Amino acid sequence: MPRQPMIAPSLLSADFARLAEEAQRVADADWLHVDVMDAHFVPNLTLGLPVAQAIQKVSPVPLDCHLMIDAPERWAPGYAEMGARNVTVHAEACSGDPRAVARDLRAAGSLAGLAIKPGTPLDDVLDALPGFDTLLVMTVEPGFGGQDFIAEVLPKVRRARTLVETGHLRLFIEVDGGINADTIEQASEAGADVFVAGSAVYGADDPAKAIAALRAQATAATR
Repeated sequence: MPRQPMIAPSLLSADFARLAEEAQRVADADWLHVDVMDAHFVPNLTLGLPVAQAIQKVSPVPLDCHLMIDAPERWAPGYAEMGARNVTVHAEACSGDPRAVARDLRAAGSLAGLAIKPGTPLDDVLDALPGFDTLLVMTVEPGFGGQDFIAEVLPKVRRARTLVETGHLRLFIEVDGGINADTIEQASEAGADVFVAGSAVYGADDPAKAIAALRAQATAATR
């Protein structure tokens, strides 16, 4: 069965003074990617649960909350409880077994995602992944938008895709960082399902057209 690529525009590239309108501008997307940063796990500060709740109320598409924060086991369930479709925590930030966070997220009603930085080997999280619904492979260092795509992480995506296709894992494979018209095909060919695109969507004159074009590129690369 062919993969159906999903486009998740990143609000990090939107106008933070007009978040409700910016959410509406990407109504053709599959998920809306919300980057939560705490200035501890990553050297940047964005938004937290109250703002995410406000976005959840007005977003025409499901939220994909990416928590780049310390102590995710404490904070992550709140994002699931508010109605986010997918809530992703970083393997590097979990103080205990990430699978415990996944159980809490699923119990609260969301999909559970596990993210790994570019330097984190897939082997470090393989034991935990059967408990998750999404694997987010960072294709830039987390913390800031507008960085260049790191193609060297694609072997992790390929290996994860092989594990999915052989039945060892059942999850979405998501890529985040530097995804645009120049990079989405190689990420899709490697095996990604979900593509987080920031400026490639929000920097376009017509975000809907940009989403459709990215989706078409990703689909063509899976054939």
